[in-house]
Amino acid sequence: MELQMLWFGLWGLLWAVYFMLDGFDLGVGILAPFIGKSEMEKRILINTVGPVWDGNEVWLLAAGGVTFAAFPTTYAYMFSYLYAPLLIILFALIGRGVSFEFRGKVDSDSWRKTWDIALFLGSLVPALLFGVAFGNIFQGLPMDAQGYHGSLLTLLNPYGLLAGSLFLLLFLEHAAIWVSVKTEGELEARARALAAKLWWLLLLAAAGFLVLTAFATKLYINFMSSPACFAVPAAAVIALLGMKMLISGKKSVAAFFSSCVTIVTVTFTGVIGLFPNLIPSSLDPRYSLTAFNSSASQYTLKIMTLVVAIFIPIVIAYQVWTYIIFKHPVTEKDLSDPDSGAY
Repeated sequence: MELQMLWFGLWGLLWAVYFMLDGFDLGVGILAPFIGKSEMEKRILINTVGPVWDGNEVWLLAAGGVTFAAFPTTYAYMFSYLYAPLLIILFALIGRGVSFEFRGKVDSDSWRKTWDIALFLGSLVPALLFGVAFGNIFQGLPMDAQGYHGSLLTLLNPYGLLAGSLFLLLFLEHAAIWVSVKTEGELEARARALAAKLWWLLLLAAAGFLVLTAFATKLYINFMSSPACFAVPAAAVIALLGMKMLISGKKSVAAFFSSCVTIVTVTFTGVIGLFPNLIPSSLDPRYSLTAFNSSASQYTLKIMTLVVAIFIPIVIAYQVWTYIIFKHPVTEKDLSDPDSGAY
């Protein structure tokens, strides 16, 4: 296997892991104003993701870092052509991170409401725009020898918005199931009931996305040339259907793992369809950025492969340990302890 192919697969894997992990804490930030009926319930919701949200975002840095180091030409063009939406995502993530830290620093309703809004917008905007960005990458950007011929509004086309809606619903469903795992009593029941309702909207968005993808993109060409690849979207459909059965059976932990599989397989369905393109051109395929014409040198890729082989297992081990330490549901008693360090 050529190193470019290996790193294209790792690029897709890092994005899939990021969406799987940060997806539920972005979703909790969006859902908190709606399913948290009291200040204590809102604190419980925030603390279900408090110990892990920043660790989850390490995978965003890893995905961005791999794009920069393994495919520097793609990174340069992407941050030039998509400067405005990427900057909006960055500002939203900064506001969200600050809201976690500042919300509980002053005992004032208006202060908390201000940071609740920052948490909501800082979670909603990235969840939606990541989907819009990948939807536009799937269908190709209008670029040629003269550069990029689009704007921020160009990205808000029907297919991009549908992809954004799909990502948003995936993250909301993921978050509702996560809350049902990490809480007890009425909050747990409310989250499970919400997950059951959101699932139907997610199914509708997923079906619409699969159909429109056939007309708006060229992703299915790779699947038609290698039918075995259909196993990946088939796994996504099975995991999505299994998620509904597990939610109805009140098996929240299993439903959460099923949701994880759904997000990873949905992401890889897009990555397989893209190969070897990282950013295809919708105007002329000659100007598409691929894993081969935008990669770093073979020497750089060899060094990166060695570094990843050493450090990625360490990061995974640390994160698994964190999830094991904080595996228990968050309760009012936990937040009443002044030494707990809760938000």
